[in-house]
Amino acid sequence: MKSVLTRAALATACLAFASQLMAAEPKRPECIAPAKPGGGFDLTCKLAQSGLKDEGLLKAPMRVTYMPGGVGAVAYNAVVAQRAKDPGTITAFSSGSLLNLAQGKFGRYDENAVRWLAAVGTDYGAITVRADSPYKNLDDLVQALKKDPSSIVFGAGATIGGQDWMQTALIARLAGIDPKNLRYVAFEGGGETLTAMLGGHVQVTSSGLGEVTPQLEAKKVRILAVLSDERLPGKLADIPTAKEQGYDISWPVIRGFYMGPEVSDEQFNWWKQQFDTLLASEEFAKLREQRDLLPLSVTGDELDALVHKQVAEYKALAGEFGLMQE
Repeated sequence: MKSVLTRAALATACLAFASQLMAAEPKRPECIAPAKPGGGFDLTCKLAQSGLKDEGLLKAPMRVTYMPGGVGAVAYNAVVAQRAKDPGTITAFSSGSLLNLAQGKFGRYDENAVRWLAAVGTDYGAITVRADSPYKNLDDLVQALKKDPSSIVFGAGATIGGQDWMQTALIARLAGIDPKNLRYVAFEGGGETLTAMLGGHVQVTSSGLGEVTPQLEAKKVRILAVLSDERLPGKLADIPTAKEQGYDISWPVIRGFYMGPEVSDEQFNWWKQQFDTLLASEEFAKLREQRDLLPLSVTGDELDALVHKQVAEYKALAGEFGLMQE
């Protein structure tokens, strides 16, 4: 009799938990990409949009909306100030967002202002030129910069001090070039940057690898270096690293999502559970690989700890370049 009661109580508890989860599911899920279409934030949102739909983890279709401005700052401030309790909104972030947070570029809000939800993959920095560029490898580019730093225009989806600028600055510093002497044009997102380079308005782009690989397959660009410790697997194995070309730089790019600071634990945990399930899926692993992202599956408290560690490291790096905002 006791075991029957125990089973009944367990079944009741499971039903109650399931009904709580159903109640927590948002009716109008939305992913904010904090830039114009075509860049890394767009890629991140669409990865979640496709993955959650394909796995049946969202009943309502998730829309992707674009909120460009300040390379993530406008979206971050809008979520904290206007959507603090919104249970249906997740917002894409990258290591570039964390670098800007480390420098105080998101205004009065710091890394403690939101709830860090899930990291779904990692990308790496890449230095890219057009397929018809005279620069065949990273050293060709560096030697040209040594002769005349102002002769080459870099384009990137971030301002000076941002992630893409930092990638070029680290290479310049190793080459003995003052990063302040580089000509650098900032765009609002990776999509605009790539369009500018293909149109001949800039000669080199610094970006995340996932932003340029579609054009690599179309044979429109040449990637001079990927900023990973070792060559990447599969179809990316032919791309040389900066390290093997004599420039000891690695720049991994976290891609993930955060939510508003006042989203309830119940609602936050609903999203966390969906992402935990998604990240364990073999089908999602294939989807992520198709977008040239490598595995990184971190959610909830574990992601929060990773974000705070990363921000502390970026603060030290930004201090070295004199980029900290007073």
